[in-house]
Amino acid sequence: MNKILFKLRVLLICLMPFFNMAQTKGFSISNGEFHQDGKIIKIHSGEMHYERIPKEYWRHRLQMLKAMGMNTVATYVFWNYHEIEPGVWDFKTGNKDLAEFLRIAKSEGLYVILRPGPYACGEWEFGGYPWWLQNNPDLVIRTNNKAFLEACKTYLENLYAVVKGNFANQGGPIIMVQAENEFGSYVSQRTDISAEDHKAYKTAIYNMLKETGFPEPFFTSDGTWLFEGGAVEGVLPTANGESNIENLKKQVDKFHKGQGPYMVAEFYSGWLDHWAEPFVKIGSEEIASQTKKYLDAGVSFNYYMAHGGTNFGFTSGANYNEESDIQPDITSYDYDAPISEAGWATPKFMAIRDVMQKYSKTKLAAIPEKIPVTKYPNQGIKSSMDVLSWIKKEKPVVNDQPLTFEKLGQGNGYVLYRKRFTQPISSGKLKIEGLRDFTTVYVNGVKVGELNRVFKNYELTISIPFNGILEILVENMGRINYGAEIVHNTKGIIAPVFINEYEISGGWEMYKMPMNEVPAIKNETIKSGRPVLYEATVNIDKPADTFLDMTNWGKGIVFVNGHNLGRYWKLGPQQTLYVPGCWLKAGENKFVVLEQLNENTQTELTFTDQPILEKLNRDTN
Repeated sequence: MNKILFKLRVLLICLMPFFNMAQTKGFSISNGEFHQDGKIIKIHSGEMHYERIPKEYWRHRLQMLKAMGMNTVATYVFWNYHEIEPGVWDFKTGNKDLAEFLRIAKSEGLYVILRPGPYACGEWEFGGYPWWLQNNPDLVIRTNNKAFLEACKTYLENLYAVVKGNFANQGGPIIMVQAENEFGSYVSQRTDISAEDHKAYKTAIYNMLKETGFPEPFFTSDGTWLFEGGAVEGVLPTANGESNIENLKKQVDKFHKGQGPYMVAEFYSGWLDHWAEPFVKIGSEEIASQTKKYLDAGVSFNYYMAHGGTNFGFTSGANYNEESDIQPDITSYDYDAPISEAGWATPKFMAIRDVMQKYSKTKLAAIPEKIPVTKYPNQGIKSSMDVLSWIKKEKPVVNDQPLTFEKLGQGNGYVLYRKRFTQPISSGKLKIEGLRDFTTVYVNGVKVGELNRVFKNYELTISIPFNGILEILVENMGRINYGAEIVHNTKGIIAPVFINEYEISGGWEMYKMPMNEVPAIKNETIKSGRPVLYEATVNIDKPADTFLDMTNWGKGIVFVNGHNLGRYWKLGPQQTLYVPGCWLKAGENKFVVLEQLNENTQTELTFTDQPILEKLNRDTN
C-alpha cells in the first residue's frame, strides 16, 4: 500500500507543472504583476491604429514596431469606422479587416492591447461615435442612458463576433481590453451630470464588455489625478502622460488592491496637430531618457503614438478652446512619432531602439527595409468642372429653415445651402452664427467671402439684387472628439440665418455633397473663385510612396484611384498629402482634386519625396 501511495505522489509531482500550465495559460494580473502563461512580463507597447495605415503596409509597420524593441501593439477600434450606416457593419473591406490585423500581429510575435471604447477620442471624428446617434432625441452619449447603452451593446456584440478567438486565453494575441477611455477627464468637465450617473455609466460599460464575452483582465486609462472619476472597482487603472514614477505607484496602489502592476498607457512620444497652429515636436532625448526611467523602475508603458499614420478621408476629429470654437486636426497623424507617417525610422526611433537594446537580453529584430519613395514629375491638369453647376443637377431638399447635415442624412463632406430673394437687399450683414464649420459664400454665382468657425468669423457684408441668389457651401471639418463639447456636434447650418436683424426663412434649397465617391469630371470652362473639380492622369512605371505638394493650392480634398487622401489647407502647417504607393498602379492613375477656393486656376499637380508638415502660413502671435 505504501508503495502505491509513493508512486501516486511521484506521479502527482511529475504532473504538477502541467496542472500549473493549464491554470496559468494566457494573460493575467496577479500579485502586482502581469503574467503570460505563468511568467512575469513587462509590457513594452507602441500604439498604431490599423484604420490609419493602408492594409498592405500593416506588416511593415508592425515589423518596425518590433525593431524598436516593443513586444506589444495597442490599437483603438473606432465604432464609426465599422458601422458605415445604421445597422450596416463592415469588418472586412480594406483597412477595416481587424481580424487580419490581429493575425499579422500574432504572426510577428506581438501581443495586442485592444481599446474598443465605445468612446475612443484619438483625434478621430466624433471620438469614434457614429454621427447619426445625434438624430435620436432620447439618446445622450457617455451617460447612463438606455438608448445610448443599447447602441453600445450592439456595437460591442458586432465587434466581439470579429475578435472572438483572438484572446490570450484562447491562444490569440489580445492580452488586455480597455473599458471606456479617459472617462475621468470627461467626469471632471461634465459637472452638470451627477456622480451617481457617472459611476453607473462606467460600471455599465465594464459589465457590458464582460457580458458580451470579452475576457479579463480589463484596464482603464486616465491621468493619475483623474483616477477618482475614471477608475472602475476591480479594474487595473493605468496612467496617461505620467512621468513621476512615485506618484504613479501611489495612485495605482490607492485604486488597485494596494499594489501594481504599474503602467503608463499613453506615454506621449509626440503630440497632435491642428490646422492654422504650429506643428508640435518633442525631442528624441527627452523620450529616450523617460523610457530609461520606466525600464529601470519596472514600469510598463505604451508609446502614444509609436506610428500615427494618416487621417484619410473625413476621419480627422477636432478640439476647441477659448480662442477657437473648433480646432480641426490636420490630415497627417504623423504625431512627431518615432515611426513617421510614411513608416520611416526617425532619430527618435533610433534613440528608443538604442535604449531598448541595452535592456534586452537578445538582439532586437532588424529594421525592415524602407518602402520605396519617389518624386514623380509634375503632371498637367487634364480637365476641370465647376462644382456649383455640377451639384445643382441633383434634386435639392427644400425646407423653411436650413437643415443640419444630420437631418439631411449626411455625415461628412459638404452641403450647398441656396436661397432666392424676391426682394433686393442693397447692403446687409449676413450672420451665420450656426455655421459648422467653414463656408464660401456666393451671390449670383460670384464669391463674396468666407466664414470660418476656426477664427470665430460668422459675419459678412453682402449685397443681393432683386431676384438674387445666395449660395452657402458649407464644409464639415471634423466633429469634436474630446471634452464636454462632444455632445454639441451637429454640422452644416444649425441655427437660423440672418441678414441684419431679419431671419431668412422659407424656400431654402439644400444640395447634399458627401463626396463618398469620386465624381465623373466633364471638362468645361471654369471661373476664378468658384469651387472646381480638377482631374489629372499620372502615368507610372513603378508605383512607390510619394507626397502631393499642395503649397500653391487653397483648400480642399484629393482622391487617387478612388481613395480619399484627406484634406489640405493653405494655412498649414501641413502642405503635403501622403500618397501610399500601394494605392498606385503601373500605368494610368487618376487624381481628382476638389479645390474649394480656386483663387488661382490650377494647371498641374506637383509631387515631392519629402513631407512638408511644419510650414505655417498664418501669424500665430
